[in-house]
Amino acid sequence: ENMANRNKKIKKYLIIFINGFESGGYQASLWKIGESFDLSNTSMGLYASLELLATMIAPIVLGNWADRIGKKKSLLIFLFAQFLANLFIIISEGRGMFLLGIFLLGLTTSALQYISIATLLDYYPKTGHVKVGYITSLFAVGALIAPLLVHFYQGQGYSWRMLFVIIMWPTLFTLFGLFLNEFQTKEFSGFPEDMISYRDHVKSKELRNKNDSDKKRFRGEFYLPGAILLSLIMLIYVGFENGFTFFVDSYMINEMGSSSGQFILSLFWASMIPARIIVGHIKKNAKKGLIVSCGMIPVMTWIIISTNSPSWMYLLSGMLGLFCGSIYPYVLNMSYGFSGGYTATMTGMITAATGIGGVVFTTLTGVLSDIIGFRKGFGIIALFFGISILAAIVLAGMKGNDSGSQN
Repeated sequence: ENMANRNKKIKKYLIIFINGFESGGYQASLWKIGESFDLSNTSMGLYASLELLATMIAPIVLGNWADRIGKKKSLLIFLFAQFLANLFIIISEGRGMFLLGIFLLGLTTSALQYISIATLLDYYPKTGHVKVGYITSLFAVGALIAPLLVHFYQGQGYSWRMLFVIIMWPTLFTLFGLFLNEFQTKEFSGFPEDMISYRDHVKSKELRNKNDSDKKRFRGEFYLPGAILLSLIMLIYVGFENGFTFFVDSYMINEMGSSSGQFILSLFWASMIPARIIVGHIKKNAKKGLIVSCGMIPVMTWIIISTNSPSWMYLLSGMLGLFCGSIYPYVLNMSYGFSGGYTATMTGMITAATGIGGVVFTTLTGVLSDIIGFRKGFGIIALFFGISILAAIVLAGMKGNDSGSQN
């Protein structure tokens, strides 16, 4: 690839990095935000879940809008809205304006993420499964760096608002960078991966010569049962992940009397990075790997809530991050085989499910923490992975349109 194409790819990756930075930074800042607004654990859960409610609403309301109007145009719109959301939060003086900014930030973050990933899958059909591993790991990198930076500037006496000041500038850079670039397909690997090019009316003799049955097959093979099961797995996984990450700092302070929660949170995200890169290179055994990861998360969680050692929390949270980190790229790689070329619609469904899970389980974690404590609350949330294991087993018997969905 030439320098121009590399720059375009970097800007798509940067969108996901910013989203991860915002997610990890908000999680690490929630305790201070709660102090600022005098919030209980339940109220902090509601504040956290508002952003996730917006994450859920964006794909439901927009649906396959990005597939229809064009991904570049939709990315530009949401990058500008993300810039405005950060501005609202920075200048907010009361809860109302802060919550409006957080809602808008969640809305734009959700849309940018699923559209960016759909763009990557569209334009790199041959190597997209590898790039999915890298792009999802960039989310983890952002979420890893943010708590460390938050810990540093809060130690220097800066307000939690500094997070949103920092996020504004790469958002603005990416907005202008994408505005100056054009999107185009980079790889052609034959049916069915080239179908997005057919739908976008790319003039290709090879595609024009596809027989009518191939074209009908392309247009009609969005496999809804597979999409629903993948969405269910992500709903439970992201709900658990948000329940854990939003409250790990509070958990360490209240249950163990330790201030190391932000470092443990960073380690949790750090361990996701190698997991996601490795999974991005594993296309053949995605379904088996998904079953293993769904099974190990509740096991690791119950070991974590049984320990009283902050030192063991580092090791155990890192191991938990390895299994959590693998689920997102597994699901995305498998989703391509069920999408029938409608990648933005598929990733939009999955993203909506993550928002639902985030809203329900983050709120539930806050309520349970007030009623029965953090330990038992985490344990109860982890038990929902029994449903994920069943869904992954059913998926193992399904066959999608490409090898990414095979055993």
